[in-house]
Amino acid sequence: MGTMGNNKLVKPQGDHRRLLCYQKAEVIYDLTYYFANRYLQRSDRTIDQMIQAARSGKQNIVEGNAAIPTSIESGIKLLNVAKASLQELLVDYEDFLRVRGYHMWGENSKEVAAMQRLGREHSDSTFFINLASSRSDEVIANMSIVLIHQADTLLYKLIESIGNRFIQEGGFREKLHRVRVETRQQEK
Repeated sequence: MGTMGNNKLVKPQGDHRRLLCYQKAEVIYDLTYYFANRYLQRSDRTIDQMIQAARSGKQNIVEGNAAIPTSIESGIKLLNVAKASLQELLVDYEDFLRVRGYHMWGENSKEVAAMQRLGREHSDSTFFINLASSRSDEVIANMSIVLIHQADTLLYKLIESIGNRFIQEGGFREKLHRVRVETRQQEK
């Protein structure tokens, strides 16, 4: 009764830790925690705001991934909250650079290209924290900006993939209705 042929009513979504967007968001959270506590004054409310935005990005990926098996709509909404939280954090990093008169790496700069490569090759916080420990606040802010753009792209691709899955398979309510109809037909 819990299945329709080979199609399960509820398909497990999988461990959020395997999602590249989650791995990137975790790096962003850890790097932001390091950055905010090292380079911002303790009385600066931006510390809490940046850390909370980074945490929200990471945690909403977890929640969205967990919601998808029974509510693709809720899952996508939570993944969009993750994207929005990371965009908020992005602006905080841009503000940090702007108000201090620091240089923001250009979109086509060699620094961005190098950081994009590192972001593709590494998804563990330890690597980036070790890298940050020998870099200035200006460089760490720029590194974070590149990682946020990568996470945003990965989240967009995940949301698009989930939307396509919904188009192909339908949602939980549709599957539940089909199972109920099939069960009633079998009982006749």
